[in-house]
Amino acid sequence: MTQFSVAAAVESSSSISIPQQFVVYGGWITWCVLIPLSVATIALAVHYLITIRRATQAPASLARALVAAARQGQARNILEITREDDTMLGQAAYAGVSQLAAGRDSARAAIDEAVEERATKLLRKIEYLNVIGNVSPMIGLLGTVLGMIKAFSRIFAAGGGMPDAGKLAGDIAVALVTTFWGILIAIPALTTFALFRNRIDAFAAECVKLCDGLVSLASTQKASAASDGSAMRGPASPSGAVGPAAQTAVPR
Repeated sequence: MTQFSVAAAVESSSSISIPQQFVVYGGWITWCVLIPLSVATIALAVHYLITIRRATQAPASLARALVAAARQGQARNILEITREDDTMLGQAAYAGVSQLAAGRDSARAAIDEAVEERATKLLRKIEYLNVIGNVSPMIGLLGTVLGMIKAFSRIFAAGGGMPDAGKLAGDIAVALVTTFWGILIAIPALTTFALFRNRIDAFAAECVKLCDGLVSLASTQKASAASDGSAMRGPASPSGAVGPAAQTAVPR
């Protein structure tokens, strides 16, 4: 009879499905809090993969167009290209070139400010992943504490006897499953947060470096064009000398 009971228990435990083991036994904290947090983590990670990438922050095609315009000293073309551009590179280039007339230092300060503003906005967006990664283990720990409180309450209510093993196992299952979900959510959330943060920092550094080069190149080409124009106009007449046109205008 004992062997039959053990065999039945083993058969019933082996028939438990994975969803039942990791979802149903988790209790309301798993159903209403932790599983929605896991779905939100996946959705945010996919959204950031689409929005925080090279094509949307520092596109290579835009960089090539800006470098080509800067080599020709066409600051006005750079402003036209980047005026309506929403990328980090476009906003930084527009801010820098628009302040080029005030000097290189002013242009570089404008570039740093534009890049910092855009990077800060992106970092605030991905901060949700950091919050989820730090809060989910605490929620799992809350479920662990609640499950253990219920389990020990059953033992106390038994008055020294043996409590219902099934209900006691269910309380312990709540404690363990909520801990499992809290850790399961925290690991990918914090990992993706770190990856996106490093990506934003890399894009910001790349945009600052490229825009500084654009400012230097555009100002150099502009100064070179100005010197070429003055050379073509020829040297100025010495002081006190009267040119041919002036001599003909002087009455005799």
